[in-house]
Amino acid sequence: DRFAVMGRIAPERLSKSQGALIGWRKQAGMLGLRLALTTPKAGAILTSGKLDWLWKEAEVEGVRLMILIWHEFLPLIDEIAARHPNLLLVMDHFSLDSGHYDDDAFRDFDKYLALAKRPNIAAKASALPCYSKDVYPYRAVHKYVRQAYDAFGPKRLFWGTDLSRSPISYRQNVTMFTEEMPFLSGDDLEWIMGRGVCEWLGWP
Repeated sequence: DRFAVMGRIAPERLSKSQGALIGWRKQAGMLGLRLALTTPKAGAILTSGKLDWLWKEAEVEGVRLMILIWHEFLPLIDEIAARHPNLLLVMDHFSLDSGHYDDDAFRDFDKYLALAKRPNIAAKASALPCYSKDVYPYRAVHKYVRQAYDAFGPKRLFWGTDLSRSPISYRQNVTMFTEEMPFLSGDDLEWIMGRGVCEWLGWP
């Protein structure tokens, strides 16, 4: 009763899996669906109509989606969120692209911040040490966390690690937020460090 997951559908099967999300959350420990659209073809995939079934089913079934996609394609996510106002989306890893670091990684972060106008989109501040050449506590990226905090607010800004590839320990991933970012405190930290994502996912 304390372990749960965001499920996956193999990317090559997505366009052929209509109906898969009906009853999706009835699976034990299943909270939603995670999509990784980290490919130059992501734009074509999103505009082809092949995933239209997925947005509709997820909205009707209350399946929350966590999406990893690069900044350049975020205007397409904005359009999807506008068409499906009851579809809850979380944008993983600040939509950063692997192989880019610090200011270069955040060069188009304005596209990410622009999503904050949609109440059905939340931000996930995860894996940040993987996108910086700095060392703990990675002060080079703190200003971007502050920008996301100002845009999305504490109830739609979720902490995370991507621990399997993190260059620092789990504890340091925690204290980077709880001890090293003075603009985060009190109730805001409670929301960011867990309460917010639990409420968003319907995980009591």
